[in-house]
Amino acid sequence: MSQLYNNIEPNIIDDEMVQKAIEEQCPEDIGKLAKREGINLKDVTELQLGFRNILQIDNLWQFENLTKLQLDNNIIEKIEALESLVHLVWLDLSFNNIEVIEGLDTLVKLQDLSLYNNRISKIEHMDTLQELQIFSIGKNNLTTLEDVIYLRRFKNLRTLNLTGNPLCHDEQYTLFVVAHLPDLVYLDFKLVSDTTSQSNMPTKNRMRNGLGTS
Repeated sequence: MSQLYNNIEPNIIDDEMVQKAIEEQCPEDIGKLAKREGINLKDVTELQLGFRNILQIDNLWQFENLTKLQLDNNIIEKIEALESLVHLVWLDLSFNNIEVIEGLDTLVKLQDLSLYNNRISKIEHMDTLQELQIFSIGKNNLTTLEDVIYLRRFKNLRTLNLTGNPLCHDEQYTLFVVAHLPDLVYLDFKLVSDTTSQSNMPTKNRMRNGLGTS
């Protein structure tokens, strides 16, 4: 469910790592120019920092126009130091060691968030993410269907991945999710219309009416 230290030497996000990442993701000719003359970090809109053994998020404050950030497949334990990235639309924190959802308050433009394969046990602290359309939190430690109710506040949410969590073993899982999130189009990589049928609608309505909402 998460990444292990083993004999890996943890890294920090420093100037050298950032510069190398920018050079790697640029076309060859632009990368050479960036290496020779440097690049204004305010001009960078996408940054790929996956698979770099990063333990702690830091030193990203200069990327004030960043819209896409990849921090997947690291050993990050805490979501932090993202406050200045107010233009982020896409954030990938999958395959890390995160236990708590936090530090996302200023990312009000975020549309796509992946927390897949971490150690999270509760969906919380996401109230400001009203533009969220895609949310992946599969393979975590979510145990209660009540977490699904929290997601009702996201009126634009259309794609949700919860697969691999303990709560998915509940026999009412799919009906519960669809009943409380009626605008979902995709659930766990499948079209919602393919996972439910009209014959289940009375059950779904009873479930929705019988529980409170956020």
